[in-house]
Amino acid sequence: MDRNNFKKKNISDYLCKKKGYSALFAKKIINDLIEILSTEISKDNFTLKNIGTFKILNKKRRIGRNPKTKEIYFIKARKSLVFKPSSNLSKKMNKYIEKIN
Repeated sequence: MDRNNFKKKNISDYLCKKKGYSALFAKKIINDLIEILSTEISKDNFTLKNIGTFKILNKKRRIGRNPKTKEIYFIKARKSLVFKPSSNLSKKMNKYIEKIN
C-alpha cells in the first residue's frame, strides 16, 4: 500500500479482506460515510467522538506577492476545512509511531 496517497479503494480493499464484505457493499459504505460527513460538516462544526473535530474556517481576502517579480495581487476570500484530532487519537498515533521506531 502506498503510504503517501491513501485512497477510498484502500479502505474498500481492507473492508473486503478483513471484514469479509463484498467489494460493492464496501464501496457503498465508504461513499455513504463521505456523503454524511460532507453534509454534516457543511452545516456547522462536526465532532466524531474519539476521532476529532472538523471545523470550517472563513479566510479573509488578503494581499499576496509573487516571490520572483514582487508583483502584488489579492488572494480571494475562501473557506477552509480544518481537522483537529482528539487526544485519544493522538495518543494512539504516538504509540504506533513509537512501535515503528
